[in-house]
Amino acid sequence: MAERLTAARGPAAPPAWRPGRPSASGPVSLLLRGAGALAQRVALLAVLLVAVFAAMEFLPGDAARSSLDRGASAAAVAARRVELGLDQPLWSRLLRWVAGLPAGDLGVTSRGEQVAEVIGRHFPGTLLLGGLASAVTMVAALALAGAAALRPSSVLDRAISGTSTVVAALPEFVVASVLVLVFALWADLLPAVTVTAAGGGPASAAMLVLPVLSLAVPQIGWNARVVRAALADECTAPHVEAAVLDGLPPRRVLLRHVLPGSLPTIAAGAATSVGMLLGGAVVVETIFNYPGVGSVLAGAVRDRDTPLVAGVVVVTSVAILAVLLAADLVRGWASVRRP
Repeated sequence: MAERLTAARGPAAPPAWRPGRPSASGPVSLLLRGAGALAQRVALLAVLLVAVFAAMEFLPGDAARSSLDRGASAAAVAARRVELGLDQPLWSRLLRWVAGLPAGDLGVTSRGEQVAEVIGRHFPGTLLLGGLASAVTMVAALALAGAAALRPSSVLDRAISGTSTVVAALPEFVVASVLVLVFALWADLLPAVTVTAAGGGPASAAMLVLPVLSLAVPQIGWNARVVRAALADECTAPHVEAAVLDGLPPRRVLLRHVLPGSLPTIAAGAATSVGMLLGGAVVVETIFNYPGVGSVLAGAVRDRDTPLVAGVVVVTSVAILAVLLAADLVRGWASVRRP
């Protein structure tokens, strides 16, 4: 029985965090580490914002010309540049934009709309798409990795390992193209584009299926490998070997003894996937004409609308920071409960 759980390790993945017995200062130490990690991420966000403003500055064209009708005179373009503040130095525009962040002011788009309002209309759609894709990813990855862990070195284990490696390497646009070809064009089962309802979201739930799968499929492959390796690593723990020697059923050993100890690595993999899902949403939303913040970002880059691009970066970064913080809490909770 023990061989079924411990005979074969999964593919390489980040090692599971295995802290020792927590001391009296454990919670304080966890809080300090969490605060330090949060400070580093905030500093990274600040560097990212500077890079965004600089990159938009070096792109050809500007928001003044993009926001005017084609054939606008040079005088009209110059007046528009003054109106948008583009005649001021880059650092001055950056500092003025950052100064409004504490009050929730993300600036004004080149077309005169509040950035916060534009993002507020589209970000819930992206959260829905990303949340569904995250749920599908983790459920499928846990199921596949658990099935492989119960039958190590079997045909099923090798098939899951090989398939997940191939799937993890597929870009989202390739997955989306194949899904559209198979399920929309050949089988005519699902819509290939998203029709927006009066409320701003998809007109039907069926329109979510292909975008969600396009995002989830590559992440399922990657997370299946991570979870499989974490389970295999945890199978060598003494308490797991003791449970196997006690004659407990393999499924119970997996669910009650192996899986809880693997949570830190699984949580870290899930948190990493959230960032990848939000990044892939830009491509997927464009392909399926989905009303999300990814399509807003693509249009903002095309129009050289720096405040809108920076606003999308900040909002998505805050969402990712929240997920990373939740993953840190799960890892800390697991370390405190670990004997």
